[in-house]
Amino acid sequence: MSEIDILSFGETMAMLVAEQTGDLAAVEHFHKRIAGADSNVAIGLSRLGFNVAWLSRVGDDSLGRFVVETLIKEGLDCSHVDVDKQHPTGFQFKSRNDDGSDPQVEYFRRGSAASHLSPQSITASLLSARHLHATGIPPALSASAREMSFELMTRMRNAGRSVSFDPNLRPSLWASEREMIGEINRLAALAHWVLPGLSEGRLLTGFEDPADIAAFYLDQGAEAVAIKLGPQGAYYRTHLASGFVAGVPVAHVVDTVGAGDGFAVGMISALLEHQSFAEAVQRANWIGSRAVQSRGDMEGLPTRAELLTEFEGADREQAHSYKGTHFKCRSEPARDGAVTDN
Repeated sequence: MSEIDILSFGETMAMLVAEQTGDLAAVEHFHKRIAGADSNVAIGLSRLGFNVAWLSRVGDDSLGRFVVETLIKEGLDCSHVDVDKQHPTGFQFKSRNDDGSDPQVEYFRRGSAASHLSPQSITASLLSARHLHATGIPPALSASAREMSFELMTRMRNAGRSVSFDPNLRPSLWASEREMIGEINRLAALAHWVLPGLSEGRLLTGFEDPADIAAFYLDQGAEAVAIKLGPQGAYYRTHLASGFVAGVPVAHVVDTVGAGDGFAVGMISALLEHQSFAEAVQRANWIGSRAVQSRGDMEGLPTRAELLTEFEGADREQAHSYKGTHFKCRSEPARDGAVTDN
């Protein structure tokens, strides 16, 4: 039986976060953290007690060591992270905004070690994972990373593993919008659970209404789709049911970055614990709401104890019983719903 519950992959960058508000050019003091949507989700799932393997590359430099050490402290299995002696670890600068608006982010990732991920990075042991979470970021980094994304998703789905996919669009990394839309939709067709935001879904499908966006991906082979609607919550749809789940009110938004990653954590964890899609969306909305109340990309992601405290009415025995369970995707339509985001 596999020792890996979840496999995630992508680029984790070092992040220098401003300690004062204002334009980045005027900021003198920064705090060093890590950043990366894929690794945010991996960290969130690890905090909930899942065994998570992380596949990536970092440079043979101090930032690369900092990234790996931080991920290991968060409980991730980093034995599949290669150290690249020829290419550097990517990094970014992030502004501090105290008004709840989106922060300014400047990336320095072109030609990074992670952009040199390729199908050769895949090992047999990784393919024994019970679930694969993928996003649209690695395939945007380079042709070889894109090839690896397709290879991993195809092989995992063919092996009967469950696969989730968050488009997480990064238009600036693609040669054209047309290429981005085509490749992202090809990847989404390999997933069981597709988790786009509303604006992403509209761009990718050409449809305006959440129900039509969801139907587009169900027709492509997905079991369930969750359309993230920001503070309003989410819309979900499977072959059997659909509905809206209201968002969780937040008195003060501190940092919007990472809310969608928190949503994915809630969705994936609940579904792997065999909860209904409506229940999974509820958990996803709650974790997303926590994310926006904390400074940093993943600092607000909860532990298992915090999750159980919030959902005291849930079946605690079920919530504790996921370890050692064989998480097998359903070949028949999903039970009753899908996913959402904040």
